Amino acid sequence: MFHSKQARTSLAIVALSLSIFSPAGHAADNLGILGAHPRWNVLERYQETITRDEFATLVDNVYCTHGFMPDLIAINDKDARILMNRDAKEFFTLRFAKDKASAERVPRLWQPAKFLPPAKPDKPLSGLRIALDPGHLGGKWAKMEERWFQVGDSPPVQEGDLALRVARLLAPRLRKLGARVSFVRNSAEPITAKRPDDFRELAKKILIKNGVPQPRTNVLDSNDPDKEQTIRWQSEILFYRYSEIRRRAVLVNTKLHPDLVLCLHFNAEGWGDPSHPTLIDNNHLHLLVNGSYLKDELELDDERFEMIRRLLSRAYDQELPLADIIAGAMARETQLPAYEYPTANTVTKVGSTGYVYARNLLATRLYRCPVVYCEPYVMNSRDAFARIQAGDYEGLRNVNGIERKSIFREYADSVANGLAEYYRKAREGRVD
Repeated sequence: MFHSKQARTSLAIVALSLSIFSPAGHAADNLGILGAHPRWNVLERYQETITRDEFATLVDNVYCTHGFMPDLIAINDKDARILMNRDAKEFFTLRFAKDKASAERVPRLWQPAKFLPPAKPDKPLSGLRIALDPGHLGGKWAKMEERWFQVGDSPPVQEGDLALRVARLLAPRLRKLGARVSFVRNSAEPITAKRPDDFRELAKKILIKNGVPQPRTNVLDSNDPDKEQTIRWQSEILFYRYSEIRRRAVLVNTKLHPDLVLCLHFNAEGWGDPSHPTLIDNNHLHLLVNGSYLKDELELDDERFEMIRRLLSRAYDQELPLADIIAGAMARETQLPAYEYPTANTVTKVGSTGYVYARNLLATRLYRCPVVYCEPYVMNSRDAFARIQAGDYEGLRNVNGIERKSIFREYADSVANGLAEYYRKAREGRVD
């Protein structure tokens, strides 16, 4: 994930087009990019599973911290009235439970920690299904994803490849602790069958709708200031960001059925020309859970539905304490400070460690189970870059004057340690 001004600006045109097109490119659907029409009847399963106070607390403190238009969600004493379709003015009514004691059981395909049976001390993850989701693609796609840079003749840094290496180290550690581990991605190839050329017409329509009447076909070069106004750039981002993540969600939700997804990423700050990147001193760590929806996002019918379904599943009840404990383990292992977002207009700090934020990302919203999204290390920091170039190795090695593990093993070990700590405590009833 990038936090530079340049990276945030480059998303502008796609972000403006969110409510314009359906998956087939037809106009007037109030959906996110490549989004599907929500099935509001699914929420009937959640009737009387949550009290009014629980619902209002999650809306105010987790999911809608930036506010929302009053016609979208009306919380009454006995129910909530939720707008399903702005054009048709149709509403879904969610009935509240009278109290926690009388609440119906929450329907879900994942197991909360408190429902897992006791485990042996050395197998705290027994009975747990964990899916590892190494971020991005890497390989030949890394330059397209803008997750690539190279310093001189050194091997290029490609986030997708780094994340996959961590996942392959983490998997056996988790299995040793008793977990059943699957991979959302285990190669540098996309999950989606689509490719950028499949989105050329949609990309053109998006650009025209957003004020580019005659969009150029191709990007001139990687530093082209107007590249986001080209059909090529738009079709590529539709492929690797939207189509790819949505297909991963289908895999997670219909085949893998995990109790937890770990999204593994490396962070970065603006590096300028990827062939002559800027290395910096900043290096930090943070984790993300789903929440903090923006007002414009809540205006979209599918995102509003997905938020309500996620809220009702109570994924957050497990995500937050889990993310807090993993963050603590990673902070101890890496000695990295917490990242501070330069503005709070997209995120909300949650938890007790200072390392965890709520944010509405496509993966954390669409995966129908708890999701913890890890963002350690700034790849183009001088320290992280030197450690990445040192590669993977056993034991300790002197890097930048300090004896330390490989950056990949440090990452994998700290996540595994955090998971083990959380599930030991949760199975003993020591986590709220």
